[in-house]
Amino acid sequence: MVKQLDYHTIREIFTRFQQAEAEPKGELDHVNAYTLVVAVALSAQATDKGVNRATAELFKIADTPQKMLDLGEDGLIEHIKTIGLFRNKAKNVIKLSRILVDEYGGEVPNSRAALESLPGVGRKTANVVLNMWWQYPAQAVDTHIFRFGNRSGVAVGKDVVAVERAIEDHIPADFQLHAHHWMILHGRYTCLARNPKCATCVIRDLCLFEEKNL
Repeated sequence: MVKQLDYHTIREIFTRFQQAEAEPKGELDHVNAYTLVVAVALSAQATDKGVNRATAELFKIADTPQKMLDLGEDGLIEHIKTIGLFRNKAKNVIKLSRILVDEYGGEVPNSRAALESLPGVGRKTANVVLNMWWQYPAQAVDTHIFRFGNRSGVAVGKDVVAVERAIEDHIPADFQLHAHHWMILHGRYTCLARNPKCATCVIRDLCLFEEKNL
């Protein structure tokens, strides 16, 4: 396993990320906290682009929990059947919508514990919503961040919880808010699983990845 980078190197890495893109954004389309929850829940084992295609029309008619319940499970399936695991995801979206209406007055709660209690919403989804909607410095570790964190030495850990903790412990506080998006976008477009684009990487001189594709 790659060793954990030191504070000053990590600060330089995120300074470069910030210089390249000061305000990184998530790529899932949404119009409010509820549609963000739904979009992130639908994105499990699916691409953001695929989810955005499926939700483009869906969110025009079902942008609140009650509207989603009015649409119903079968109606929802018609919109999301191009997404993997769509039947199970539809069940979860309807269930979480019912809970939001019955227990939260139709509003999305802004606590991790409450979010994680919703069907189909795990820790990663909760952290994405907390970060993107409420601007909490929550770190959602997906496959891209896990790969980049361990390859580079920015956030080393044997599992996603360990990597999440490493991010919180080692990335300077002033970069915590956007850390998740800088890392996910870097992993998605530069630090690829196969054939990483090391030659054009802005941190190639700082990264500890031994098999650099230069």
